Amino acid sequence: MVPGVTGTSSSAPNLPPGGLLDPAKYFIILPDGIGHGKSSKPIDGLHARFPHYDYDDMVAAQHALLTQGLHVNHLRLVMGTSMGCMHSFVWGETYADFMDALMPLACLPVQIAGRNRAWRKMTMDAIRSDPPWQGGEYKSEPHMALRTAADLLIIAGSAPHQMQKSYPTRDAADKYVVDTVAKDLATLDANDLLYQVDASRDYDPSPQLEKITARMIWVNSADDFINPPELAVAEREAKRLKNGRFVLIPIGDQTHGHGTHTWAAVWQQYLAELLGAGPSK
Repeated sequence: MVPGVTGTSSSAPNLPPGGLLDPAKYFIILPDGIGHGKSSKPIDGLHARFPHYDYDDMVAAQHALLTQGLHVNHLRLVMGTSMGCMHSFVWGETYADFMDALMPLACLPVQIAGRNRAWRKMTMDAIRSDPPWQGGEYKSEPHMALRTAADLLIIAGSAPHQMQKSYPTRDAADKYVVDTVAKDLATLDANDLLYQVDASRDYDPSPQLEKITARMIWVNSADDFINPPELAVAEREAKRLKNGRFVLIPIGDQTHGHGTHTWAAVWQQYLAELLGAGPSK
């Protein structure tokens, strides 16, 4: 199970006993990819001299961890959210026989372009153009850049329906922004964030989707700012999957924009189907 672009293994959803992903039944692996969590990352010392990894590098490192470190030669399921969703497509193409099933949540299997690329570039430009960043050798965090990044992350990860319901007054919305940005500023590192966002620069599994042979159920939500359904990309690309299908969850009280992927109640029925017998329909 692979998390999103700024996520770590510690931010993974709770896996209760008796659930679909019961730790007593399955050996669950929650990796900290390169540049994330307790894995090597720029803040550890190399700063802007840290290798500019991409998603292919991250998946290759995870494969090496499994095969060489844990001596695992096959997986029942590869599942990921947001960045992890994109990693799932890379897994399916690069190591087609390594897993029985794939469950990508909240992504598109095409080059990151349009608005999705725009907010990422805004984030990277904000960091690189903030004078205190000093080419990555800052003495203290470039807070103006990180404040911009935190603002963009709020917009990218939110949904108007839930935001209006949760913060129905001006004061409530203002307090949410102040509290959330303050929380992010306390944990974000400029170089780490820059590398995390930049790692998606050459992601594009679309030319090789036919290589994916594992069973797949791919789920997005209709209120996802990052992967808006009106682009109709998912429906087009899903036709090329040999043994999978795409599910679009309509906007409702249980959807939370891009963050719907963390609300298991919304998609667990599809995970149950995927882990069960018989092919996807």
